[in-house]
Amino acid sequence: MDTAVRHLTALGHTRIALAVGQDRLVPSMLKRQGFIAAMKRYLGPDVEHRVMSSLFTVEGGEASAWALMREGVTAIICGSDLMALGAVRAVNAAGRCVPEDVSILGFDDSVFLSFTDPPLSTLRQPVASMGQAAVDLLLQSIQGRAQTTELRFTPELIVRGSTGSAP
Repeated sequence: MDTAVRHLTALGHTRIALAVGQDRLVPSMLKRQGFIAAMKRYLGPDVEHRVMSSLFTVEGGEASAWALMREGVTAIICGSDLMALGAVRAVNAAGRCVPEDVSILGFDDSVFLSFTDPPLSTLRQPVASMGQAAVDLLLQSIQGRAQTTELRFTPELIVRGSTGSAP
């Protein structure tokens, strides 16, 4: 979330929101915590942070974006690429444009994102490294040598056409 918020604030956005999955899911909780910390880091300790919880689906992203646009946000970080596609759909249905009116940033870097209109900016997860680490951890666990049960990876920001300067 730090990378996403840093990118959007560098573009001049201050009314940034997070659309994320259900609160009971660990990835949602971690994204929420990271988002709030990053908002405070880049925009000050008293910054208002908007977080909308929904489903990690196109429909969840769309519903979240409708609500967040009513609050006047200029950028939405989505907890998944599917949510981001739904957010783009909502912005377009509202007669607004991505990224001119609302910037949208996804999470995962699904294969088809460079073919969307506009191509979706996203945070790419290091899937190969994650897979190797999972196998290594499993082997260590089988051998009774596992030191940790939680691994964290830093995603890579992939800037495409769905993020731009704040209006």
